[in-house]
Amino acid sequence: MPKTIQPHQLADVLPREGVTLVHGVAAESQILADAAEALGAGNYLGAVFLPGFNTRTYGAGAGATVTTFFMTPELKAASAGVRFLPFSYTEILAHLSTTRIDAALFSVSPPDVGGRCSFGVSVDFLAELWPRIPIRIAHVNPLMPRTQGHPGISYADLTAVIETPTPMPVFADAEDDVSRAIAAHTAAMVPDGATIEVGIGKAPSACMRALSGKRDLRIHTGIIGDWLIDLEAVGALNKNAPIVTGLAAGSERLYAEIASPRFEFRPVSYTHSALVMSKLERFVTINSALEIDLLGQAYSECAPSGLMSGPGGAADFARGAKLAGGLRVIVLPSDAQRGQTSRIVGAGAGRGPVSLGRLETDVVVTEHGAADLRELSHDARAEALIAIAAPAHRAALCETWARYRVEVLR
Repeated sequence: MPKTIQPHQLADVLPREGVTLVHGVAAESQILADAAEALGAGNYLGAVFLPGFNTRTYGAGAGATVTTFFMTPELKAASAGVRFLPFSYTEILAHLSTTRIDAALFSVSPPDVGGRCSFGVSVDFLAELWPRIPIRIAHVNPLMPRTQGHPGISYADLTAVIETPTPMPVFADAEDDVSRAIAAHTAAMVPDGATIEVGIGKAPSACMRALSGKRDLRIHTGIIGDWLIDLEAVGALNKNAPIVTGLAAGSERLYAEIASPRFEFRPVSYTHSALVMSKLERFVTINSALEIDLLGQAYSECAPSGLMSGPGGAADFARGAKLAGGLRVIVLPSDAQRGQTSRIVGAGAGRGPVSLGRLETDVVVTEHGAADLRELSHDARAEALIAIAAPAHRAALCETWARYRVEVLR
């Protein structure tokens, strides 16, 4: 049976020179994070830390090192102790399945009558990685929802536990007029009976709520938010199909529902599997980007301040949707900085690396409309994208494209 410890006793069970995997998103334990940061040293792997969700640094830059697959503002400020790996979700799983991991800090629900704990709101990586990790330190949280779809972990397989109730973190997905306009254009492309994957952010969440008039929808995605409960309430979802996800992050309203057997919390090897997705009917992926260039390439990782995110699962879902004969939609506002900057940019002019190539994007949507890029020439793609750019920037984009045609395409 595991050893029951207090937070100040973490050093007694955590190997100081080892590599420690940390549960992320809504399953990150603040109690374990406090205890880890108090140690002042360590080598941590984040699985995964999302910007806007996870703000802890685990002492990075102050004696500890952190390897992350998403850059957060807090980790960026501690850059001296941070290593960023630009991996998609399936690549993250492959890496974590082979790299050295000596310990893990994670959250679980209390054991059921059979002695098994659930990984709750975050099943994505820990659910299948834990057998290869020798030291398993768990925050057993009575307020963690007991989710279905995965076998969890036996309480007896834990090394050490901290048992205390901690409120689940609440994440808002507020909308605005721009995101609602984007959502209206996107909803027009989603048929009844579609299977939906959706990313995080203001516009993707608004897109899901805009589907309230649809029927028989199915969900196969990496993360769900409060929009799921809204769709369920209006009868938009297929009552006989499981809601498949790996993560949940939202309000208490969401957490109160996800223990239902209707929800299947599955690991990345299932949610992001191209083979699994290839069998989904009418599969539609809806993901956001920071910028789109006139070739149709999406940039999702860098802002004017530098690196601010990571590749995430968008590329995995794009591959799966292609195999399924589905539709891949990218949503974003047409401008930024109060209209001063266009988010539709010249070919190759986006900030940072390309997150999705031009062959991985079917439709781009802004508040000004939708650009269907399928079966279009270079010129027709550019014309379609300029038509949904902010009006104030369209003339400059036309000039930019004309130069690119002469200098590059010839």
